[in-house]
Amino acid sequence: MDRDALFASGFKTTPYWWEASPPMRMAEADLPAEADVVVVGAGYTGLNAALQTAREGLSTLVIDAEEIGGGCSTRNGGQVSTSIKPGFAILKRRYGEAIARTVLEEGQASLDYITLLVADEQIDCDFREVGRFHGAHMPHLYEKLEEECRTPHPVWKTDAYPVPKSEMAAELGTEAYHGGVVYPHHCSVDAGKYHAGLLSRVLAAGAVVKGHCPAVSIERTRPGFIVTTAKGPVRAGKVIVATNGYSGPLAPWQQRRIIPIGSYVIATEELAPDLVDRLFPTDRILSDTRKLVYYYRLSPDRKRVLFGGRVSLSETDPKKSAVKLHRSMTALFPDLATARISHSWMGFVGYTFDTLAHCGEDDGLFHAMGYCGSGVGMASYLGMRMGAKAAGQEKTPSAFERIAFPTRPLYSGNPWFLAPSVLVYRMRDRLGV
Repeated sequence: MDRDALFASGFKTTPYWWEASPPMRMAEADLPAEADVVVVGAGYTGLNAALQTAREGLSTLVIDAEEIGGGCSTRNGGQVSTSIKPGFAILKRRYGEAIARTVLEEGQASLDYITLLVADEQIDCDFREVGRFHGAHMPHLYEKLEEECRTPHPVWKTDAYPVPKSEMAAELGTEAYHGGVVYPHHCSVDAGKYHAGLLSRVLAAGAVVKGHCPAVSIERTRPGFIVTTAKGPVRAGKVIVATNGYSGPLAPWQQRRIIPIGSYVIATEELAPDLVDRLFPTDRILSDTRKLVYYYRLSPDRKRVLFGGRVSLSETDPKKSAVKLHRSMTALFPDLATARISHSWMGFVGYTFDTLAHCGEDDGLFHAMGYCGSGVGMASYLGMRMGAKAAGQEKTPSAFERIAFPTRPLYSGNPWFLAPSVLVYRMRDRLGV
């Protein structure tokens, strides 16, 4: 397809999720002079934290540098898993068996938490347990996935089962995979509606939420803190830093440990129902064995494909990334070659050097971040944990508090190594290693 014809009429560089749930326009709130808790960042982490503190009767202020809901919490693919990238063997080697098991148990807890939260709070966000199909892009990788299914997981009850290439048509209409595995308990969600639902619950709990109010500095006093914002100072008893991939010089210790990486997504125009049914006979969320991961799914109404991944050596314009994502999508599904793009957008996820999330407290200064691209459930869960801890309700440390939060020499928040890393991962994907 000609590049100019690739984009549908009315093409937008804003998330598809914003069609139903644009960032909420709220009445301008006065900045309070003080608050028991100031939460910096109004994404999933910050809102789940604020829900805990506000409901415990603590005066809570949530501030964000941009519009409320403008960050990656409404820019992700709406996929929810157990959120832990390293396997049990790697975790055991790093930390010992006890902590390895606890880390994995909290991964399961993150999925359980968001499932119960959505149900208990009656958040209308198309949350469903649809399962994940994880495709093998090389034959020997399918053999590895099949072997993993035969071996019981030491912590999780995954109920995972292999799907050989001969049975692929029941899962996915592509010849690009050599089979795969289904994880039946993974879930999908409308990322925008979920954020909007959280925000409404936080406001109902009495928290003050203020957008376009960047925090400039956090100064420790005795007692508490002074949080200086672009709209003025606020005296805070406790502070929760919930900035993840948007972390900056406000919290330099965290900035040296978070790698901001752009994740890019496209949405197709509405497709013919028979084409959708043939290519995507289920509503599963989808991923594959590449190191440079593709993640994709249908929109909740089964009318569009939402296709995401990392396709550029460096950060780029969503209109440029759209061309590359479309090319990757059609390599998997040639029948989508003429499908035009209605939306293309990006957001910054927070990676870490050990590919694990982290949280913790330094005498009243809390943080939770580093979800490594699996943040819908884990950001919600660790935000809740840190909010409960700030409210004095959480006495048992999370496993993610008990492990070191690593950095690297000379790293100060600018991922200069990203381009060579992407090149290495591309080579590994070609070789299947």
